Amino acid sequence: MKCDPESYEAELQTKYMDFKSSLEIFEQQAALSFNSVSGVSPDPSVAKELGDLALFLAHMTPFYPKFLSLYPKQLADLLRSTGKSLPSSLRSQLTQGLILLVNRKIVSIGETLELFMELQTFDDRNLRKLAYSHVIRFIQRMNKKHKDESKNKPLQNVLFKMLKREEEAFAKRALVTLCDLHRRKVWSDERTVNGICMACFHPSSRIMIAALSFLLDYEKIKDDDDSDASSSEDEACTLQPQVVLGREDVYKAHHKGTTASKKKKQAKLQRVMRSMKKKQRLSLEKTSPNYYSPLLQLNDAQGFAEKLFSRLQSCNERFEVPPDAVEPLFKQIVNQFVHDRSRTEAISVGLNVVREICLRMPLLMNEDLLQDLVMYKTSKEKAISSAARSLVTLFREICPSLLIKKDRGRSNNSKAKPKEYGEVNVAMGVPGSELLQSDEEDGDEDSDLNENCLSGSEDVEKDDADSLDYSGCEDDAKDEDSTESEEEDEDRTTFVEEGSEDEVSDADDIEDEEESCSSSEPDDSDVEGDNKKGARKRKYADLDQQLDTANSSLRALKKLTAAKLEHPSEADDHIYSNEDFKRIRDLQMKKQARSTLAQHGILKGTNPKSATIKIPSADQLCLKPLDPSTLEANIRRKMTKEQRVALMKAGREDREGYTSKAAVKQKKKGGLSNRQKEHKKFMPIAAKRGKIARSREDKRIKKMTSGKQFRGKKAWK
Repeated sequence: MKCDPESYEAELQTKYMDFKSSLEIFEQQAALSFNSVSGVSPDPSVAKELGDLALFLAHMTPFYPKFLSLYPKQLADLLRSTGKSLPSSLRSQLTQGLILLVNRKIVSIGETLELFMELQTFDDRNLRKLAYSHVIRFIQRMNKKHKDESKNKPLQNVLFKMLKREEEAFAKRALVTLCDLHRRKVWSDERTVNGICMACFHPSSRIMIAALSFLLDYEKIKDDDDSDASSSEDEACTLQPQVVLGREDVYKAHHKGTTASKKKKQAKLQRVMRSMKKKQRLSLEKTSPNYYSPLLQLNDAQGFAEKLFSRLQSCNERFEVPPDAVEPLFKQIVNQFVHDRSRTEAISVGLNVVREICLRMPLLMNEDLLQDLVMYKTSKEKAISSAARSLVTLFREICPSLLIKKDRGRSNNSKAKPKEYGEVNVAMGVPGSELLQSDEEDGDEDSDLNENCLSGSEDVEKDDADSLDYSGCEDDAKDEDSTESEEEDEDRTTFVEEGSEDEVSDADDIEDEEESCSSSEPDDSDVEGDNKKGARKRKYADLDQQLDTANSSLRALKKLTAAKLEHPSEADDHIYSNEDFKRIRDLQMKKQARSTLAQHGILKGTNPKSATIKIPSADQLCLKPLDPSTLEANIRRKMTKEQRVALMKAGREDREGYTSKAAVKQKKKGGLSNRQKEHKKFMPIAAKRGKIARSREDKRIKKMTSGKQFRGKKAWK
């Protein structure tokens, strides 16, 4: 039929009628199976025949354009209307036929691009791979020799329109296509870059993260579900052993063998040279210092950054990425802002940013880096020192082990560590039941301690009355110390051991005195003295053994309690009553109150200067975005003369003008001043007379000297 189309026109029309009838039968079977309650499945042979006829007519369309002029539109409408309901094999055959028509240039890519992008959203892996590879390869071939903007712009408009759709599947396929074409340098113009940047503001967080990752060049955007055939070919080329061309190979390709063999050798030589040039170009792009970045082609970089920042402030998504993904950004911030040659504002802002990042991702910090940053707390600049101290305060709560011993302070939990990435705490019992268990065990510990001490005192009473008084004192001391915290248990144990040592030393002194007293007596008394000394030694040895038994039982009880608290039972089969739940709530409130008092440094036994902070949860951090003004450094600079004058005038706005003190006193309303009141006080008569005499003398001298140029007594006559 391809060799002689005119001779087989009748057969072609017959095949075309068979296609239409097969299509009608298939549609009737599909409608019957859809409306049937029993779920009758259509005949697979009809779908296979329909697919074969569709593919056959697609091959014949270039040779019979007159008879099959409506077939391409009919084929595209069939895929567009019933594409999702068709069987997978039939759908693939129809797509292959449409691709064949596009490659023959019977149907333009601009008319079918939207259909091919829609086919990629179907739940069919092979179909997605087929449609995706066709779009990429066709656009790549179209721009191989030169780039025609008149043809590229309509295709870009279709993809940009799909990228703005709220459906995540359509936006994802459009973004993957644009990024792949940009990565292959087919569409590397500003229009494509700015279109990809618009995906950063898509309602779907996955689309936004994918676009941001592409712009940051963190990872290459690749199709998750399907692998491009052309990309697989490129990978296959990289895995092949490198071929080295020699002068002999070039000579053989042009001068040895027949004409056909020389053509084959020359074609092989050209393929090897193209692959070598491609590898060289790729290596230069990766190793060159001026590596291309799509961010350099943004039309309004500042506006894009501000718009993206406002989106970040208003969004409520939780961006959980592993610490390894954020570590390069974290190191870049530390290296660029926090160093000795930076300004005070840059260092303080860098430390504050590090604190906020570690508050959300503590696993980024290591011990060496933290110790270097903490050293800034000794800076003379207040902004830097306060920022470094805030970092110390944070790690006192989340991970004190990273700090040196003098910086750890008295934290509530010295063994606190941040959760690993992906770690989840699963509750195996009633929340708060461990508080009730620890409270009950504390009571049992006190009762066991009292019983052990009482049993020890009874045994000592049977042995010796003198030692009873001393052991009773020790038992009283133990009863008082049993109500204290676990930190004082070691002191109590030391006290008991010291008491036993004192008893032994007192016994030794008594024995020495008896030996000195009995040295002058006969031998009979010496024997009796030896027997008494042996009995006393046995009594004191029994006392030491009983005290050691009591201490060992107390230590064993403490170890058992700590083991239960560290490794709780997997299943809690205990049935709790209403009183137990009420007790749990009370203990939780007490624990919360103690932690609140400890955070403010007002808990008894804590240092007021070692106040801690309350670490917010992840949900609280997501609901309330960070205020950027809190990261700025509050540094007071020296004011200029103009600023000082303006500040001085601002304080005089509501004040009256300057006047003399007398005018102020005259305008004064109210009582007299203390100085005015002194003139009205009654003085003694002697004082009055002395004052009158002094004033009379002053007036006389003033009168004598008035009107004369008297300058003192002359020294000569």
